[in-house]
Amino acid sequence: MGKGSESDGWSRAQGLVVKTLVLIGGAILVKKLTKSTTRWDHARIVARSLSGEKFSREQASRDPDNYFNIRTLTCPAAEMVDGSKVLYFEQAFWRTPQKPFRQRFFMVKPCPKDLNCDVEVSTYAIRDVEEYKNFCDRPRDQRPLPEEVIGDIAEHLTTIHLQPCERGKRCLYEGSTPPGGFPSSWNGATYCTSELSVFKNNEIHMWDRGFDDDGNQVWGAKEGPYEFKPAPASSFNGMFLPLNFSLSQPLEKRIEGSFVLQE
Repeated sequence: MGKGSESDGWSRAQGLVVKTLVLIGGAILVKKLTKSTTRWDHARIVARSLSGEKFSREQASRDPDNYFNIRTLTCPAAEMVDGSKVLYFEQAFWRTPQKPFRQRFFMVKPCPKDLNCDVEVSTYAIRDVEEYKNFCDRPRDQRPLPEEVIGDIAEHLTTIHLQPCERGKRCLYEGSTPPGGFPSSWNGATYCTSELSVFKNNEIHMWDRGFDDDGNQVWGAKEGPYEFKPAPASSFNGMFLPLNFSLSQPLEKRIEGSFVLQE
């Protein structure tokens, strides 16, 4: 009788231990699965996705009348005190990568808490563009130092607010400049707008356009965004490690309608 009671008690105790372990394990699993991604996590993902060598080769092959094969090259340049990532960005025609026609700094950071977005990507002019030409192609000891980069961040140009893409879409993040865009006086424009989409394979779609007072588009691609896909593995491997982290018109005319050239 005593032995039977002792055995039953031991069995119940074992059962309680197993149930407790299951509950604890389940709680840990749920915690892991529901752990939210912070805005800083989103910002790091976007900065990493923007970085690298990319081309619009496939798009230019499909639609040569509206798109050029453009090379974009982006890499880390500095980090601000608040953790914001500063990236150097340049665009050039694929045949002449050493002659970029567009150079910018990107600043990537989380959106302010009062805005309904996760990542803020701002573009800035560079104080001395010649000093930064082919920045990412150079050995690290031949680039401006991070503190020099921060000092060379010039005029603010645009800001894009990114949010995670809706379920079912191929992209990871997408966003645009606020309604009304930002001031721009280039090539007859009075304001400009930008749209950006980031994809899982580090593909990015960019659509920059300028408009006059009447809302007429005066520069930028008209059929849709440029689609930049990562280049195959090349000599640029390891370059993007964190710091601590046949033409129907003359080429010049077609460029003028598609891009904002270096001012």
